Amino acid sequence: MLLALGAIFLAPLLGLVRVRFAWAGEPAIPPVSAPVLTPQVSPPSVSAASAFLLDADSGNTLADINGEQERTMASTTKIMTALVALQRGQLDQLITVHEDAIQEVEQNDGSNASLKVNEQLTLRDLLYALLLPSGDDAAVAIADGLAGSPAGFVQLMNQEALQLHLTHTHYGNVDGLFSDNHYTTAHELAFLARYALRMPLFAQIVQTRTYQPLPADTHQAHRWVNTNNLLWTYAGATGVKTGYTGDAGPCLVFSATRGGHHLIGVVLNTSTDASRFSDAQKLLDWGFGLPIRQPRVRPSHLLPIRNVLFQAVPTGNGSNVSHTRGKEGCGLDPENWRGET
Repeated sequence: MLLALGAIFLAPLLGLVRVRFAWAGEPAIPPVSAPVLTPQVSPPSVSAASAFLLDADSGNTLADINGEQERTMASTTKIMTALVALQRGQLDQLITVHEDAIQEVEQNDGSNASLKVNEQLTLRDLLYALLLPSGDDAAVAIADGLAGSPAGFVQLMNQEALQLHLTHTHYGNVDGLFSDNHYTTAHELAFLARYALRMPLFAQIVQTRTYQPLPADTHQAHRWVNTNNLLWTYAGATGVKTGYTGDAGPCLVFSATRGGHHLIGVVLNTSTDASRFSDAQKLLDWGFGLPIRQPRVRPSHLLPIRNVLFQAVPTGNGSNVSHTRGKEGCGLDPENWRGET
């Protein structure tokens, strides 16, 4: 009798416990399958092979264009790399850049953050190096520092994908280079972005235009520029991540806010580098024109408990940070803009 009563009273509490990590304050996991909003008009035509648009507040699917097709996703992979790093590391811990991080760039002609062997940067700085210039070198350095090797870190990424119920997502590396067992869908990538954007530091980084780490004896001077064109050209843009490889084609995970309405979208394998941004703008303009639906109320037992990891964070520990959101009439900074390769 006592055991039965104990089970009744403990059951709601057990629902709050996350088996994977010791933090009770993680954002509640959004469902991958969400109710589909049926708009009065069809979504705009886009060049992307796959595209997806959702309402970030309600989780409603707004547009689904081949959103369930498994595709390689290039450097949008680094959303998961950053997510796992935020969960596993300490923001101010120093991480040493090893030779394998530099070789990853040199051997694959990948995008990079101009890191040098034996430099030491904080995890916080390396997250900016990962998400702004899309540094493959930063991805490998983070993996080495937190898991001992990229292979070990990939295991953590796949564990996280399973925990988030991303059943059509698998990672073969930490930076998005082509691999036979490296794929996702536009649908699952959008919901991964929705989850990651609930972390204040992640949300801050991906809307940052330029970033410079504080000067230190442990590393050279760096200045990183975000590869996401939308931050300069689209009013209310708040992220998220570009990607490109020959196999994946141009890719973009994007988010924007207008009038308190927050949208998140994905385009994979667009026809040109520029069209990933124009596709995103089309989908956002269309989505913001739809009637706003009120967010569904989450049952009280699923409401996340706040803790330090997911509270507001300082802006770069005093670093020179610019994270001005896109404004009407703002053009690209020709001196600082460079596309991802």
